[in-house]
Amino acid sequence: MKSLLFRIYLALMKFYAYFNPIQPNEIVILNGAGRSGSNGYLFYKYLQTNHPEYNVTLIEPWPSSHLGRMTWKKIGQARYIVTTHQPFKVKKGQLNIQLWHGIPLKRMGIMANNTNFRDNKRNEKLWHKDTDLVASNSDLYETLMSSCIAVEAKKYHKTGFPRFDALANPIISKEQLLKDLFDQEDKDAQIGIYMPTFRYELEDQSIMDQIAKGNFFAFSDFDGEQLNAALKEKHQYLIVKLHPYEMRLFAKLNSSYSNIAFLNNDYLFDNNYDLYELLGDTDFLMTDFSSIYFDYLLLNKPIIFITNYLEQYEKTRGLLLSPYEEVTPGFKVNTQEELIKRLSELDSREQKNMRLYWRDLTHEVRGNNCERLFDEMTKMY
Repeated sequence: MKSLLFRIYLALMKFYAYFNPIQPNEIVILNGAGRSGSNGYLFYKYLQTNHPEYNVTLIEPWPSSHLGRMTWKKIGQARYIVTTHQPFKVKKGQLNIQLWHGIPLKRMGIMANNTNFRDNKRNEKLWHKDTDLVASNSDLYETLMSSCIAVEAKKYHKTGFPRFDALANPIISKEQLLKDLFDQEDKDAQIGIYMPTFRYELEDQSIMDQIAKGNFFAFSDFDGEQLNAALKEKHQYLIVKLHPYEMRLFAKLNSSYSNIAFLNNDYLFDNNYDLYELLGDTDFLMTDFSSIYFDYLLLNKPIIFITNYLEQYEKTRGLLLSPYEEVTPGFKVNTQEELIKRLSELDSREQKNMRLYWRDLTHEVRGNNCERLFDEMTKMY
């Protein structure tokens, strides 16, 4: 019922927006990616700084049933509508610029094990009808995306993604990040970040229960104090950035660990940061099935993959690339005991070579992505 009511609301507001004439210098960015690597938000910051000749409106969160009439007027007037999730535009004459929110490792759309055929066909039709430019960074990206949502080849433009520009240019220093999140000064510090995927999809309440109790890895042998002590001994600091759904469950978000900090959206929004503007300050990444690791390859820093629910995830949703061991360039751990041992040796020559191989395969264009994207979209009119 809620979905039906929202579709009715959307249809009514699109009807209202339709009658507002298009203004050639209006850009609207519909940001559904929050501040955790949002191509939309980072492109918005670029446009504000570098192209004052355009009026740029950032709308977040998107989609939402709480947008005012003036916001919908802006949407109706926009020549360019930039999206991070599903394509959207009100009428002909508008251009939809699709930035998406990650190089897909996980199956989605028609390729996923847990999606609905009717929904998938509706999404394919939407992408075909409303999308004008799909940002890309490689042939592999285009193949993966089209296998899931059937995007035509002619719509891809190898511009790269705005968030990759931020990786190379952290907005604050590593020392400031350590001070902000850990209240520490440590010249020998190594900062790691743990970013798991959306584990609610596993449809296993026991996993959610573990996370709610503070076991953010959902390890069978989890011991927060032991992990904190191991990190402290090695001058290592771990930032935990959970999916927003898990953050709402997590009872110990403001824990008193000295070397583990939980990054919530308040810190990012209060400071007008996106996570990717900080990611370049980190020294290593931990993840599971999140496509963030493809992005992190641009930094050529160690990656640890948490695989305790790999088989379960492959059955529930599935992965686009396999075998997992070969497509994930980093050490694999299943337990906290294995993780603590691995913290003493984060990298190896073999892992470095694997990272470079996958970096070159997934990142055919690099640098000045925002500028390249702006040039491509504006020359379409």
